[in-house]
Amino acid sequence: MGEGQAQAVARDEERSAWRLLDDNAPVPTADLAVQGAALRSPPVRYGLIIRRRTVRAATSISRSMRAAAAEEQEFGHGFVLIPVLLALGALAWFDLPGTVRIAELAALLCVFGMSTLLCRGDFRRWRPFALAPALFTAGMLLAAAETARLDTVILDGPVTTNVRGTVISREPDDKGRWRYLVEIQETSGPRLRRPPARATLLARSRHEPFQVGAALEGKARLSPPSGPALPGLNDFAFDAYFKGVGAVGFFYGAPRVPAESMVAERQQSSLPARTSAFLTMMREAAGNRIRAAIGGDTGAIAAALVTGEERAISRETVEALRAAGLSHVLAISGLNMVLAAGTFLIGARTLLSFVPGVAERFPIKKIAAAGALLMVFLYILISGGAVSALRSWIMISIMLVAVFFDRISISLRNVALAALVIITWKPSAVAGPGFQMSFAATLALVAGYARWRDHRAKDREANTKRGGWGAASSLATGIVATSVIGGLATAVYAAAHFHRLPAYGLAANIAAAPLISVLVMPFALFAMLLMPFGLEHYPLMVMGQALDWMLSVARYVASLDGEWMTGRVGNASFFLVAFGGVLLCVLRTRLALAGAGLILLGGSAIALERNVERPSIAISEDGQLVGLIAGGTIATNRSRPPEFVFSQWQRALAARDHTAPLEIPAIGPERTGAPKLVRQPDEAEIVALLGAAKPGVFTCRKSQVCVGQSREGWTVAVVEAPELVPILCKGADLIVVATRRPLAACPSGVAVIVTGQTLRRTGAIEIYADQRQPGEPHMRVEASFASTERPWQRHRRYDWRSGDFLPSAPNL
Repeated sequence: MGEGQAQAVARDEERSAWRLLDDNAPVPTADLAVQGAALRSPPVRYGLIIRRRTVRAATSISRSMRAAAAEEQEFGHGFVLIPVLLALGALAWFDLPGTVRIAELAALLCVFGMSTLLCRGDFRRWRPFALAPALFTAGMLLAAAETARLDTVILDGPVTTNVRGTVISREPDDKGRWRYLVEIQETSGPRLRRPPARATLLARSRHEPFQVGAALEGKARLSPPSGPALPGLNDFAFDAYFKGVGAVGFFYGAPRVPAESMVAERQQSSLPARTSAFLTMMREAAGNRIRAAIGGDTGAIAAALVTGEERAISRETVEALRAAGLSHVLAISGLNMVLAAGTFLIGARTLLSFVPGVAERFPIKKIAAAGALLMVFLYILISGGAVSALRSWIMISIMLVAVFFDRISISLRNVALAALVIITWKPSAVAGPGFQMSFAATLALVAGYARWRDHRAKDREANTKRGGWGAASSLATGIVATSVIGGLATAVYAAAHFHRLPAYGLAANIAAAPLISVLVMPFALFAMLLMPFGLEHYPLMVMGQALDWMLSVARYVASLDGEWMTGRVGNASFFLVAFGGVLLCVLRTRLALAGAGLILLGGSAIALERNVERPSIAISEDGQLVGLIAGGTIATNRSRPPEFVFSQWQRALAARDHTAPLEIPAIGPERTGAPKLVRQPDEAEIVALLGAAKPGVFTCRKSQVCVGQSREGWTVAVVEAPELVPILCKGADLIVVATRRPLAACPSGVAVIVTGQTLRRTGAIEIYADQRQPGEPHMRVEASFASTERPWQRHRRYDWRSGDFLPSAPNL
């Protein structure tokens, strides 16, 4: 090779090496020989190749993502994300430790709204990034407005007083007792300075039930709605605040008619009050006729499917349905209402087609849709108006209206419209499991149906050739697919809110779905249509038989003992799975893979959370129940702990086993013919009791003091007599006393004292071992409430003596 050819080859290699970096880069002219020699070295050459391919891949991915985003925009599914952002904003506002004022949120919304409007022209692509925070802020504003509008007064503490008021609604339970929602007009003996406007009161004594709108009075025990059983669990005071209920309790004896006539003419004079009373009585009459015709738990379930009254169902049956994963049947949800509306629509259309000439002259499908629309409206009126029922009614109404305009009835847009209506009207509903599980299941089913519909359109010819077998297989596939999709879509919500999942829920739902779809809801509709004529007996018999079969399935599955206790789910993990599920359902292009990735990431985080350290000690908000947690066992200071609180502990901590305390008699010397007297223990006995404390179990002197040791070796004393606290200070590390009277700290300053007064403002607490500092582990306390500034928490700071609110929660 000549010298000139060698130089030409060298220049070509240099130019090729530079082009590896960028196809459009200019060829250098200075010092080519030196730069070419460096670029011809294998490490640099391969590095440039890798870099070039990386740039090309990134460019390709970017172009693909932009194309997918444009395709998603053509689908118009961005509208479905609007209620999602509103709901996230409302949830964020409810979770804040303090209240952000409406004026501040309105100003922030104006800023984001103006930013969205300014995104025009070349900046139009940035509009979604400005619209998202605007919608998020709008959700916060809706939540703040609802909270300010209600301003419910919640009772500050338990009290026994005489209550006089008006019955707003009533409902029987499985034992024949009546639970009244009472609008309180007056309290006496003592007269409450800050009385709640409404209270739910149970009348356990036999009496003639009071009608809705009637006046009643009686001595009652009132208590504020309970807070979380453990930090992070459901706050029942939150639910009560947004329902307008400020107290719960029961009557001592039977309530009675006031001596002075106090019938609330003012309450019944308004049209809304009279309408509400009429609907309540109509709902109650329908429920009574259904329960009388069928009887037992089966009749109570049948009535619940029509009227929404579930308290008449026995606790054993409710637990069996929950363990089998069939508790959703009790709620008037989309399944119930769709089956009722579909049965009416198909039945009315079929009957009209039998009338000669009607089908040719009139649009019988639209006429049937109008009748179905009226039917679901009457259904929602007598159903009580639960969130799941309202969501179903709104969505089905939109679907039926779409029939009038020959539009697609089942779509994600209809789901989004229903969600927008509920979030705008009642933002607090987004925090409840009813809203979240209902919309999650509906969103997943509608998205799954859309994909199945597209697949079926492609394979319609094959389905036609298969004939009857094809229709049967499609029906079976639909039942199984509905159960699978609904179960998967709501699993994370069930784990987050109820901390348990039924292991055999899928099998139970597959077995029960045909009964509900073919027999239960259609014959429930027939019974309600025939009830005004007194001909509901035979349809109810068919419905009752189908429900008996369903209960047999539920009891069999529950007997398999296949329930999984999931424990608590972290907020971040829950958000990843839930938001990933929304993206997976809403997006139609490859962008949906982002939702699958979020689900995988959140699921992995949930799996890792099972290895997170559990608390060492749990204390209920009233100080009456204390638990020592070790492994899968909870040792308590009560042989029979309150089921309502303890069952939540077991599920949240994924601890099935319970260790009862060891009882020591606490009686004085026996005297012939005299009752046994309880003797106060002396200092020596208390010291001996502290010294004999055992890890993982309480030793109790009945009605006096219980002593146990945590897994770290801390000595825990639960005492009912405050005068024993100074003695316990000498040997206990933690002292729990339920009294609300202020107590002095231990002289030594070693023992931590938790009283009813502090628990009232902190709620239930958990104690962990903090080993970040050298030496012995220290107690780290986690309270249910970091502050009590929110409207549904501030009743915990109210002091009835001064009539004022105390400062925020103290540090333990």
